[in-house]
Amino acid sequence: MTRTRAISLLLAFGLASPVEAQSLRYARGPAMLIHGNYCGMGNNAPLPPVDALDAACARHDACTPYNGLPSQACNRRFQREAAFIARDPRQPDDVRATAGLLAFGAGMIPFDPIVPAAVAYRPAY
Repeated sequence: MTRTRAISLLLAFGLASPVEAQSLRYARGPAMLIHGNYCGMGNNAPLPPVDALDAACARHDACTPYNGLPSQACNRRFQREAAFIARDPRQPDDVRATAGLLAFGAGMIPFDPIVPAAVAYRPAY
């Protein structure tokens, strides 16, 4: 019984964490970034993106509504951009590896199925 309860709590926390990530985006606490100023939970706005991958992350942040989930189209665009950067031989190896990881993970980012792709949101920076 305790094991089932622990698994349920871990699953609930895992599903809620992307929502927490979106709410942290505008908080002025420390951001938990994977790369640059925009890739990860939170961001360092108004600092500029450090490279192409960080710019893709900034665009993904910009198409996400305040305290909400991005649209499916927003996630797909980010996935395509990150996959392109991962295949670009002009990018440094560490950026390509991070872009590949983010492209893979972008398919698992929760999205709001009600939000149409054409809705513009307030930019994060």
